[in-house]
Amino acid sequence: MSHLTGWSFGYIALLSFWTVFLAELVGDKSIYSIASLSIRYSAAAVFSGITLAFAGKMLVAVLLVRLLVRLHFWTDMISAIAFFISARFLWLKEPEPSKPADKQKDAWGKGMAVCFAALFLTEWGDPSQVAVAALSLKSQSLLAPWLGGTLAMAAKGGMAIAVGLKLRQRFSQQVLRTVATASFVVLGILALRSLVFP
Repeated sequence: MSHLTGWSFGYIALLSFWTVFLAELVGDKSIYSIASLSIRYSAAAVFSGITLAFAGKMLVAVLLVRLLVRLHFWTDMISAIAFFISARFLWLKEPEPSKPADKQKDAWGKGMAVCFAALFLTEWGDPSQVAVAALSLKSQSLLAPWLGGTLAMAAKGGMAIAVGLKLRQRFSQQVLRTVATASFVVLGILALRSLVFP
């Protein structure tokens, strides 16, 4: 394979974006997580939280990919726990819509924190992170693969939020909360299953 060091910053970022975006659309579970979170929290809180989480995960991927692969057992365990905790937050009764401004700010901050944790603490060492890490090693650049990978994850997150918002318009909050909670429980079970049957 040819060395990527002569390639431009823009080309590496675009290659990283395209690679990660395709990998995420084909087989990633976080699309379901984000759609479920957008059923419960505001779109702005979800997008802010998940974008920060994705930026952090891509940074870790370009810096520590070899360590992530070795720690696969622990990342699966943390993923399962984070999915179950997220399910608990989703199941809690939604606050009343007419709240004072300071309480709405608190709800936004809580929603952002839950969304950040739900995405940052799950699914480490997945194909998109490995692809970004490989591009980083080949290109000897950290910034371009990180930027492309983060933008791809944010774009995928925006699509998942749109799905969640459409669902929010069509179904009652009780139905959506039940489905969203069940989705996170299933994702937690799948994370545990990969520990038992690697």
